[in-house]
Amino acid sequence: MTAGGPRSMAPTVAPPWPVLQAPAHWRRLDFISDLHLQASEPATFNAWQRFMQTTQADAVFILGDLFEVWVGDDVLATPGFEAGCTQILKAASQRLSIFVMHGNRDFLMGAAFAQAGGLTLLNDPSVLNFAGQQWLLSHGDALCLGDTDYLQFRAQVRSPEWQEDFLSLPLAKRQQMAQDMRRQSETHKRSGVPYADLDEPMTCHWLNLAQASTLIHGHTHKPADHQMTAGLRRIVLSDWDATATPPRAEVLRLSAAVAAKAEGSTIQRLRATRAE
Repeated sequence: MTAGGPRSMAPTVAPPWPVLQAPAHWRRLDFISDLHLQASEPATFNAWQRFMQTTQADAVFILGDLFEVWVGDDVLATPGFEAGCTQILKAASQRLSIFVMHGNRDFLMGAAFAQAGGLTLLNDPSVLNFAGQQWLLSHGDALCLGDTDYLQFRAQVRSPEWQEDFLSLPLAKRQQMAQDMRRQSETHKRSGVPYADLDEPMTCHWLNLAQASTLIHGHTHKPADHQMTAGLRRIVLSDWDATATPPRAEVLRLSAAVAAKAEGSTIQRLRATRAE
């Protein structure tokens, strides 16, 4: 099952956000994002593979940038890194539910990828009903209103016209263009210019539209738990880098209350190696 993300830069009216109703038997959900999987980073890939093979969660939510780049589902037609990752997802999907959201690096993941991986592509944003509460899920980039250059780029590459033109190019050409964009991104990171954070008024607006009190998101690589106005909350997921000191491979676990007739949940931040 696939669903597209919002096309506008900053929605001001309630979009048709889908609500995912968690099955009654779900007790533990794991959230990860910003793994930026790529063949040149085997340590991070290995950490992710171990996590997918060992987690005892009922469902795993990957909130954007699972891959460093995704140039189209036709990359799966030949054996390679992306096909191998998709096989890992498919194997894990035999024992748990997997939901994947587009990020700013892998927004071209489509229906063929979802089918091959046995997973569901989530709209950005989406609402999750779990443990008697509404949770708003997003990658987070659409809420970085201060980064106007990026939002203009985002609007361009998320348009059906741009995507149709890009996907019509030969695979090798798309891969070369992606490498060029990655080099530009690395140059920006080395410049020391800080990335824009989420706009709090718009974040609160989204939460109110979703009738939720908590947003879970990634993108900024700044894991934190932000308390906002009117009791609203923003939980930021960590990026993954197994070669960092200390290694970053964090899982956010949402557990339903086990007490009889209790509605509620607990939240834990776990190392991926301890997420069983």
